[in-house]
Amino acid sequence: MSSASDIPKTMKGVLIEKTGGTEVLQYRTNLPVPKPKDDEILVRNEYIGVNYIDTYFRSGLYPSPKPEILGREASGRIVSLGPSASSSSFSQGDRVVWIGEASYAEYSVVPASKTTKIPDGIPTDTACAAYLQGLTALTLVEEAHRVERGDWVLVLAASGGVGGWLCQILRAKAARTIAVVGSQAKVEVARDAGADVVLVEGKDDVVSAVKKKTGGEGVRVVFDGVGKDTFERGLECVARKGSMISFGNASGAVPPFPIAKLAAKNAKVARPTLFNYIATREELDHYTSRLFDLFHRDKDHLFTVRIHEVYLLSDVARAHTDIESRKTMGKLLLRP
Repeated sequence: MSSASDIPKTMKGVLIEKTGGTEVLQYRTNLPVPKPKDDEILVRNEYIGVNYIDTYFRSGLYPSPKPEILGREASGRIVSLGPSASSSSFSQGDRVVWIGEASYAEYSVVPASKTTKIPDGIPTDTACAAYLQGLTALTLVEEAHRVERGDWVLVLAASGGVGGWLCQILRAKAARTIAVVGSQAKVEVARDAGADVVLVEGKDDVVSAVKKKTGGEGVRVVFDGVGKDTFERGLECVARKGSMISFGNASGAVPPFPIAKLAAKNAKVARPTLFNYIATREELDHYTSRLFDLFHRDKDHLFTVRIHEVYLLSDVARAHTDIESRKTMGKLLLRP
């Protein structure tokens, strides 16, 4: 068990002082180790999740104060607790996974309210690889648009992190999934994840294929993490009274559009974020428990936590280049 004397004064981390490309990612070895206050926990990160949203904060698409340490999730062990957190259910040495800020570092201070113990039997890297993207997919199909058995669903970027989770969860719900992937090399990945039909971006006519497969009706819901390049096409694919769920901006932000366009089908559009679905401790516990149960007690072997690659923290620029290329399949992790 760690004591205060075991915690170093400085740490490795990735700092950005201005927005831009991967050149603004500064790998440092002398950043100060933060100290937990009140209801906070100091975690020594063992695995750090790379998510597309990290590139938005780096590029300036999403504004945030600078300088900052990027990153929104990690897993590791608790090394110290703030005064209020000391009376919680957490202890030094606990394996935990967390959602917060400043995860691209050896140590992070995180709220106890956004930290979860990793159950026995789930490896630390698996917990991190599954957490943010798995929670995103689960909340999308439960709250952004509740998917029912037999529904036709269109999933874009289906071999990526959230897309892969969506396909697996939709298979477990007995929905019918049409997946769109970026290349022929990703077709089998999407099929293995549970897609009933797989289309290749730039090769297949997505709208025609959707209409044909659904008897001309379209899909009950489109889950689109791509954004600007695919939004209008998604609206064409939505069935009457269906939903267009735009949850990402991989190709850029969706531009303004006339709301009257939705009247043609009585369609709904939503732009959800995970954090508004897990704002309370009860909500976070509910979805975390469900997520861990999906693959930890997966008797039918429906779920796989796919890790694309584990990068050294010092190699963060390559990880960002890879995720922005949209050629990755599964979760990207960093290791301090």
